[in-house]
Amino acid sequence: MDLERKNYPVLGEPVGPFVHAVRHGQTLYLSGLTAFGSAAQTAPIEQQAHAIFQQIRAIAEAEGAGLDGLIKVTAFVTDLGRIAELREALFEIYGTHLPASSLIQVAALFADDLKIEIEAIIALPAPSA
Repeated sequence: MDLERKNYPVLGEPVGPFVHAVRHGQTLYLSGLTAFGSAAQTAPIEQQAHAIFQQIRAIAEAEGAGLDGLIKVTAFVTDLGRIAELREALFEIYGTHLPASSLIQVAALFADDLKIEIEAIIALPAPSA
């Protein structure tokens, strides 16, 4: 089995029993990411989403890809009260490269001020010959 478990220094060391991502061939599966520890941690959900996608972009770029390679995004949210603002932020982030997506409301995340956690799957470019 060709699995590569990866952490990215730009995100810091994971504090739990997980890695930031697992690569299988040309597909990268990202663990759930939040705005924890960032300036956006106490901000509205759409600002937290922007902070999370900065992390996702950094991971994608470390692998030679971009957000245009997003295949699937799963967002876990604690409140649907600002869903319109979240959707607007996501359209801005994705541009014309809309991924498959799921949105799931949860009772809480691991820190009270977190409003969203996002998992992603990214297609990576084929290796150069």
